[in-house]
Amino acid sequence: MADRPRFGPAGMPLGFKALKRTVDEMPGYLRAEGLDSFEYQMVRWGPVPQIRQEMAERLGKNADENDIWLTAHGSYFVNLTAVKKETLEASKRRLLGCVAGACWMGAHVVVFHPGSYAGRSPKEVFRVCERALNEVVESMRSLGLGKVRLAPEMMGKASQFGSLEEVLALCERVELTEPNVDWAHLHARDKGRFKTVDDVAEVMDVIERRLGTEALRNMHCHYSHTEFTAKGERRHHNVDRVEFGPEFKFLAKLIVERGLKPVIACETPNLDVDALKLRDMVRREMKIRARGQA
Repeated sequence: MADRPRFGPAGMPLGFKALKRTVDEMPGYLRAEGLDSFEYQMVRWGPVPQIRQEMAERLGKNADENDIWLTAHGSYFVNLTAVKKETLEASKRRLLGCVAGACWMGAHVVVFHPGSYAGRSPKEVFRVCERALNEVVESMRSLGLGKVRLAPEMMGKASQFGSLEEVLALCERVELTEPNVDWAHLHARDKGRFKTVDDVAEVMDVIERRLGTEALRNMHCHYSHTEFTAKGERRHHNVDRVEFGPEFKFLAKLIVERGLKPVIACETPNLDVDALKLRDMVRREMKIRARGQA
């Protein structure tokens, strides 16, 4: 559980890449910027961790020393709703490879995209995904990888498995899981869902009712402004693109009012720059609330 609201990039910022440093130096870079979380990207991984164990452990050590909350995003090649058995088995192996790497670096969660409907009914797809995810968890336990949590992501297109309801139901039924609440995806999937603070509060209330207060208080979240079409998410945009939503001020207000401690991974093109802007919005809300209680 995070000790406070934490903010950081989902991936390596452009400024860090320009320095041509190794990833284990990322925690010091982020701390110098004033950020305190980092979502390591495993999105091209296969079944074998694509980082040396020594490097992963060094990243984890530096994250601890610099007070950086470490999480990971799993392979894009995971599809736990696949029709073909061989695809499903390969997907489970890839996810386990990501979990193994996350354990080396001491990451708290591995976010992953569950899959797609591919013309099947949502109920049928849910059964396939639940069974596969339970099998992954069984393997995690047998391999001693149970410290990591799996975080199915709420997805931004109607063709993708991963509605709010589906992700929460998975987390209710499968151990070692927690939701990755992608506010931009929910906004796009429901064609502009978050128009008021009450719209955001409604989602929080559902999470708390279904998974409990601690699950709400300690959410792992993705955030960006997003462009969408009738089919859902199209692309991410920076927070300065005010013509796109959702507005972070709604989330910031509720984080402070409800005493939440989420980890917010920024997915805009300006990863670290915008993460700082999100952090500052929450800090402003804290000051406003403190003045009101004085």
